[in-house]
Amino acid sequence: MPVTLRAVLATDLPALSQYRLDAAKETGFEFFGFTAANALERRFAQDGLISDAMGTLAVIDHEGALAGSVGWFAVQHGPSTSARALNVGIGLLPDSRGRGIGTAAQRLLAEYLFENTLIERLEAATDVENVAEQRSLEKSGFTREGVMRHAQYRAGSWHDIVLYSRLRGDVAPA
Repeated sequence: MPVTLRAVLATDLPALSQYRLDAAKETGFEFFGFTAANALERRFAQDGLISDAMGTLAVIDHEGALAGSVGWFAVQHGPSTSARALNVGIGLLPDSRGRGIGTAAQRLLAEYLFENTLIERLEAATDVENVAEQRSLEKSGFTREGVMRHAQYRAGSWHDIVLYSRLRGDVAPA
């Protein structure tokens, strides 16, 4: 069974919520401070984690188990809707890292968003020290655009991040 994406189910919420609480212990790249313990559940009850402005999908590994999630949110580069892009991200459960699942999931997310929205541009950003994610984005068809200095405040200091993009016409490497 290949890596797949699907809507998040209520049964996924405990693992995804726990991951958010434990993210600081893992890599530190995903932790931006604590949120309410039931924030994910409240959002799920409201819109199933998919709305016009943002979304989250479950990542299912080769064996059919929950491996983490991918998500997106709208970013504006001008005043009109034609200046909108989607910023995408991924959070893999610790046991799912380093197995190619993230690369496959990010490629699938890009394909899904291009097939189901009118968006022309996807963006992704990661810490300059997160070399594994940079490699994964490049393998998923994203192009490195540059470094945004002090773009994220995390763990008590400012961090530079690398910005990537993928356009509708870009083709991911096989």
